[in-house]
Amino acid sequence: MHYPADIYIGQVRDYPGSRPSAIAKVQVEGALTLTDLGLEGDQQAEKVIHGGPDRALCHYPREHYAQWAREFPAQADRFVAPAFGENLSTVGLTEENVYIGDIFRWGEALIQVTQPRSPCFKVNFHFAISDLSLLMQQTARTGWLYRVVQAGVVSADAPLELASRTSDVSIRDAAAIAWHMPFDDDQYHRLLSAAGLSVSWTRTMQKRRISGQIEDYSRRLWGSARPAG
Repeated sequence: MHYPADIYIGQVRDYPGSRPSAIAKVQVEGALTLTDLGLEGDQQAEKVIHGGPDRALCHYPREHYAQWAREFPAQADRFVAPAFGENLSTVGLTEENVYIGDIFRWGEALIQVTQPRSPCFKVNFHFAISDLSLLMQQTARTGWLYRVVQAGVVSADAPLELASRTSDVSIRDAAAIAWHMPFDDDQYHRLLSAAGLSVSWTRTMQKRRISGQIEDYSRRLWGSARPAG
C-alpha cells in the first residue's frame, strides 16, 4: 500500500502565556532533505522532550480531525492539519494499523516508528481546550514519532510505503500499555521486546519494572501539577 503524505515544517515562536513552541507549521511542496534529525527547515523547542534522533518526525492521522471537530464544535475550525504540529499527515494510517518498529520507505529515505507521541500541555494552549492533551492520551489519538534510518530527499510526491514490520505492538497497544493498564510486567516486557522502540520509552518502561511504580506525568499534560476539579 502507498500512502500519500502532506508535509509540514515550522519555526519556534513565542506564545504569550505559554512557552516557545514550533507547533504552528505550514505545508511545503517540492523536494526536501531529510536528515537524522528531521526535515530541513523544521525546528523544535525544548529539545530535551521534542526532537532528537528518535523523534525526528511526527505523524498525525488526518481522519482524527473530523472526530475532534465533532467533540469540540466551538473550536471545529481549528481542527485541520497540521494543527497538532505534525510533519506528516495521511489518510489510511492510524494507531491501529501502525506498529512499533515499522519501517516506511519515503522517497530516498527510510523512517522507523519509535513510539506514540506523548501529548503535552502545549496542545491545550494551542486549541484553547484545557484537557486536550489528556483526551489525546485517553483515546490514543496521539499520532506517532519516527527515527530516520536512512536520510535522503523526500517530497509530497513520494508516498509512504511499508517496507518492514517486525513487531506485533501497534501504536494503540503501546499507548494502552503505557497509560491505561494497571502495572503489568508481562505487557511492559512485550513493549520492550518491540524492535525499534525509542530510547526514552525503553528507559521509562525499564524504570517502571525496577521500581514497580508509574511516574507522574501531570507536568507533561498540564505544564505543572494537575489542575483541581
